[in-house]
Amino acid sequence: MENKDKAKEEIRKEREEVRDETNELRYEAKKQHEKHTGKVNRLWLWLGVLVLIFILLWWLYSIGMFEDLTGVSNG
Repeated sequence: MENKDKAKEEIRKEREEVRDETNELRYEAKKQHEKHTGKVNRLWLWLGVLVLIFILLWWLYSIGMFEDLTGVSNG
């Protein structure tokens, strides 16, 4: 009877160790994913800012303000 109890106890301990290791790996993967997601979000933010600046400059040029400032217009 004692051998069975010892075997069950060893199996239970091994399962706990595996479960702990699995939880640690999941936690590290989640941290890494959040870090990567933050970098990607920052990249999209800067891309959006650059696009908005481009649109603003194009709009100013199209209404003629930059044409007058740069002397591009003929008239």
